[in-house]
Amino acid sequence: MTELKNVEQELGRFRTRLVAAALFVLFAFGLLVFRLVVLQVMRHDELATQAENNRIAVVPIVPNRGLIVDRNGVVLANNYSAYTLEITPTKVEDLDAVIDQLSQVVEVQPRDRKRFKRLMEETKSSFESLPIRTKLTDEEVARFTAQRFRFPGVDIKARLFRNYPLGEVGSHLIGYIGRINQSEKEKIEESEDESNYRGTEYIGKLGIEQAYEAQLHGATGFEEVETSAGGRAVRQLKSNPATPGNTLVLSVDIRLQALVEQLFGDRRGALVAIDPRNGEVLAFVSKPNFDPNLFVDGIDAENWKALNESEDKPLLNRALRGAYPPGSTYKPLMALAALTLGKRTPQQSISDPGFFWFGNHKFRDDKEGGHGVVDMYRSIVQSCDTYYYILANDMGVDAIHDFMAPLGLGQMTGIDMQGELRGTLPSTEWKRTNYKRKEMQKWYPGETISLGIGQGYNTFTMLQLAQAEATLAAGGKRFKPHLVRAIENVETRSQQTLSGDRLEPLAWSPDHVAVIHQALYGVTQEGTAARAFQGAQYRSGGKTGTAQVIQIKQNEKYDASKLDERHRDHALYTAFAPLEEPHIAIALVVENAGFGAGAAAPIARRVFDFALEGQYPSEEDILATRGGQTYAPIGKPRPATSVPLQGVSINNIAAAATGVPPALVVPVAASAPSLLIAAPASAVAAAASAPASSARATRRAP
Repeated sequence: MTELKNVEQELGRFRTRLVAAALFVLFAFGLLVFRLVVLQVMRHDELATQAENNRIAVVPIVPNRGLIVDRNGVVLANNYSAYTLEITPTKVEDLDAVIDQLSQVVEVQPRDRKRFKRLMEETKSSFESLPIRTKLTDEEVARFTAQRFRFPGVDIKARLFRNYPLGEVGSHLIGYIGRINQSEKEKIEESEDESNYRGTEYIGKLGIEQAYEAQLHGATGFEEVETSAGGRAVRQLKSNPATPGNTLVLSVDIRLQALVEQLFGDRRGALVAIDPRNGEVLAFVSKPNFDPNLFVDGIDAENWKALNESEDKPLLNRALRGAYPPGSTYKPLMALAALTLGKRTPQQSISDPGFFWFGNHKFRDDKEGGHGVVDMYRSIVQSCDTYYYILANDMGVDAIHDFMAPLGLGQMTGIDMQGELRGTLPSTEWKRTNYKRKEMQKWYPGETISLGIGQGYNTFTMLQLAQAEATLAAGGKRFKPHLVRAIENVETRSQQTLSGDRLEPLAWSPDHVAVIHQALYGVTQEGTAARAFQGAQYRSGGKTGTAQVIQIKQNEKYDASKLDERHRDHALYTAFAPLEEPHIAIALVVENAGFGAGAAAPIARRVFDFALEGQYPSEEDILATRGGQTYAPIGKPRPATSVPLQGVSINNIAAAATGVPPALVVPVAASAPSLLIAAPASAVAAAASAPASSARATRRAP
């Protein structure tokens, strides 16, 4: 019995183990089946895609960057394709050794090595290929291709390069593109445009290139390619082409721009010309300028040092970011403010002894002994400082501020370019806000006096002064200044016209405006700009100005010969023409050039001759003007259309830029009206002449 019982117990244990083993086997098979269902059913699409990706690569197709052309269709920025030798750092064991070997096949200069190392430092991802040499010749491409097997991780790629055919002309206006740095890459990754910038390595860094990056970039395409085990493309499977960037049509006339830059020569300064009828910017000059082509491929250390450390600051956009005292160009606006606010009538006069006492300070006039009896007309034509010392004292700083602010002075104009400087239009509130020390926050009455002649705390950009002059020319009508007049879709050839935002007009009396216009015309006939505008076949209004750079003591006189060149006065001129129906308004400054009548007004005369009469100055006149040695034009002027731009005809420039015959160049030209305006049929008789004043106000001249 005992043995039988033991056998039954053993059989029971065996059955239990058998069941347990069977359950374990069933559980294991269940897991396998479940995993099979997950892989084959639930994750089928995901795993199939991963498997496909092992042999298929999606390669972005970077779009051609859009063209930039001027109002007449002259190409200012285009693209060309060239071969680039690139290294992928992760695929190379000894970079220095590989570069040394490469230099035996393809020329690699020390600056190429420096640029490559800088790019490695700026690029966090070592999986990207980086250029060691750009713009390879066909011979260099052939030499490397024959020995490619020696250089794993090194390859040749075709890249698009930006080109600026006119070099330095309009560089601050056009700007340039450059390689995307790490901070820019992070911003792109955080934006909605991340997918559109896949494969893009260059973006706009300055000027129009930067401001209209979204329009110029285009839409990135892609292609699916089958790759070998080594990662090389075998064949194309699918392609979605990129959409090129749009063409920007600027309002600027690049021939006028180039002429102004010629007239400045090596002098520093800025000029902005605006159409008062719509806010279009016709010229946007900052001197000295630079060659934007230097930045496209990554500027080398030598050129960067030369530009960045130059005392002349060629990288400073003086038209947009240079703040200058307006000097006597402020006086017509002060006079209009006095009329509008009821502080003066046109006939109301003062007796000018040649100075104005305020407290114990003597504010000197520009003319020794004074101008005698001065009404509003004579105060502008002869640029009498004493008149405006008294007027500023009567008006007060806040009334001046409230009148000038709507003109755009000390305000952001909103132009379609980044980096604009606000400038300074002082007020009691401004001083309280901008000074930390309590004793400095108080506005003293004596500080108001010099504001009347455009000195003191007043500092404005030439863009702001040009906008104010355009508003004055248009009798209070205002527009936001803009540089791009149209965007052309590269596929449909349709144009989207960009008109300037019309701002609320200023409620000025037409009679008051007429008084100021007539006085400004008098400046060109019997005043400080009479010599520059002698013989002009049109009527214009303008005002010279000379702004001090450093203060001189009360008992001293200004003597330019005793001052360092950079401490001498700035020469300014603001003007508009034709007087009856203004089409162009300008503001310009020539730094440290002295009298506005001698350095600035002659440039304005030639701008008007070009814009209104289609005349281009003679070579001898250009040379003399850039040296500050002319007033009215000398020599025989030439038709503007006959003068080649930078020594090359406009059609040939455009043809070279686009790769098509001259007859087929730039279709936008047909819809871009010329800047040239018909001049009056006969010359206007000059008013009774009087000796042009060359006097200085406190040490400022008109």
